[in-house]
Amino acid sequence: MTDIKDLNFETAFAELETLVQQMETGNLPLDDAMSLFERGTALVAHCNDKLDSAELKVQKLAPAAAIAEDEVYDESSLEEFLPADDAEK
Repeated sequence: MTDIKDLNFETAFAELETLVQQMETGNLPLDDAMSLFERGTALVAHCNDKLDSAELKVQKLAPAAAIAEDEVYDESSLEEFLPADDAEK
C-alpha cells in the first residue's frame, strides 16, 4: 500500500470510500477488518489535515485579496446570491 503521507486529498478520500465499502460487507476476518480500520482512521486524519491546511490558506488569501481591492470581506454581500427563502433566514 502507498504511504498515506504521499497521497493527495482526492486519492486518500477515494481509498477511504473503498475501505468503508469493504468493511460494510461484514465478510472480512477480524484481523483484516482491524487492518482496514487502522488504515481508514489514518486516512481520515490525513484528509482532515489536508482540509485544515486548505482552509488556512483560504483564510490567509481572502483578507489579502480584500485588502488588495480595498474591500472589506462581508458575508452579508453574499445574500444577493441566495434564493429568496434562504436570504430571509
